[in-house]
Amino acid sequence: MSSTAEPLLPAVPARQRFGVRLDDARRRLAADVMLRRRLAWLAPLAVTLLAGILRFWNLAHPHAIVFDETYYVKDAWSQWNLGYAATWPDGADARFTDGETDIFLDAPSFVVHPPLGKFLIGAGMALFGPTSSFGWRCAVAVAGTLAVLVLYLIAWQLTRSVLFSSVAGGLMAVDGLAIVMSRVAILDILLTFFVLLSVWFVLIDRRHHLDRLAAAMRERDAAGRAAWWGPVRWGRPWLFAAGIAGGAACGVKWSGAWVLAALGLYVVVSDALARRRLGIHFWPADAIRQGAAAFVVLVPVAVLVYLASWTTWLTTDGGYERHAVDANPARGFWSWVPLPLQNLWHYHQTIYTATAEITSSHPYASPAWQWPLLLRPTSMYANSTADGVAGCASARGCIEILYSMPNPLLWWLGVLAVLWLAVHGVRTRDWRAGIVLVGIAATYVPWLFYPSRTIFQFYTVLTLPFLILALTFALREIAGSPQADPDRRAVGRRTVLVILGVIVAVSAFWYPLWSAMRIPYEFYWVHNWLPGWV
Repeated sequence: MSSTAEPLLPAVPARQRFGVRLDDARRRLAADVMLRRRLAWLAPLAVTLLAGILRFWNLAHPHAIVFDETYYVKDAWSQWNLGYAATWPDGADARFTDGETDIFLDAPSFVVHPPLGKFLIGAGMALFGPTSSFGWRCAVAVAGTLAVLVLYLIAWQLTRSVLFSSVAGGLMAVDGLAIVMSRVAILDILLTFFVLLSVWFVLIDRRHHLDRLAAAMRERDAAGRAAWWGPVRWGRPWLFAAGIAGGAACGVKWSGAWVLAALGLYVVVSDALARRRLGIHFWPADAIRQGAAAFVVLVPVAVLVYLASWTTWLTTDGGYERHAVDANPARGFWSWVPLPLQNLWHYHQTIYTATAEITSSHPYASPAWQWPLLLRPTSMYANSTADGVAGCASARGCIEILYSMPNPLLWWLGVLAVLWLAVHGVRTRDWRAGIVLVGIAATYVPWLFYPSRTIFQFYTVLTLPFLILALTFALREIAGSPQADPDRRAVGRRTVLVILGVIVAVSAFWYPLWSAMRIPYEFYWVHNWLPGWV
């Protein structure tokens, strides 16, 4: 009998054991890649679906023309039928909601915003019927939902992180200002959608342009040629697309022009800095050459899209000031300009003068310096009911209110994050901070130059996406980098989860006031955190 015990299993050669481990590693890697690919499309789908549910749920309520819908709903419908916005008789709001939708007059109405946004609202009315309050609002609800998706895509361009992008898109999905402005048929969320689309296109263009610029300079280095000048690229389809989106933004509201101009400057400056980093000797003059080419790619198409938004005003005869200069057309150099365009220019002068002089008092007016403090959000609609009426069980009665209040915790943290990002961006020279700060500046700073004009807190829905991006960057910093100490990273992650959890809880607490749900007065009153609120 042998003194050596027999092995329970046959010995496996080392090479075979190594092959088994390698196959396991390959399978785990393949599964990880598959999971990442699924998350890459499931995450934006989930965020967009959440945004759509919060915006489309009970969208037809209230069946009433609320706040500035009195302008845009009726203007949209008359413009859809006549090609221009028409006047309406006295008491038209109540008659319109009761189904008298074709009582507009032939006389033109003076409107201060371009036609594109009203055409989109009118398209929803044509699709679902002008008597449907869902039809009035479906275009803005679609735009508000897609704006969340585009913000996700912008965040993805900035970080290539599904988690970061999901946080940014998710925060906008649950924010009250974004929700309410997607449930009221006015123009601001349509403007926001086109502005975000333009920013997304600019970021894609930046990546492609700088990659090709770097590749061209590497080829020159390999060939031993001196880098006195860099190439001038004209083929920039994504910048062209940004011009289309920017022109559409201007076709909704003129404030889109500020963003278009800021993005144009950003394109030129980012190209100039890249040329300097690549060692191009005459990089300032070289950047001017490329900047001129970028201007030609970006701006003319934006102007054409903007003019196209006025097509029906130009091709019909009934619009406001449509024939204002017919008897006295331009002479000299400008005499070659077609008469309809001269009339359009005159109308623009009238609009600018009128809007610059809007100084009438309004109970919800809020100058731009107040906006970061969130002192006076805008109530779009309120309807009180007595105890026992329509299911109200409160002894003090109930109320339905549509209140364009951002999530206050998200808003204030976002304002602090913008200040942090400004310092952090300068210290680290992070280009991603640059585009966020450009968006903040272009959508907020111009309003500071109109201290006497009647303006409202809800205009900040255009600033909100960039504020959310700043907050998301701050949360990412709190969470810590992968190279950070594990204990520090664990504490940071828990902190971020708590912050996000509280933000979601605050949104749930406020959502009844963002969707005109019937609530007891007692519940309504506990939302009065500051004197200027609801």
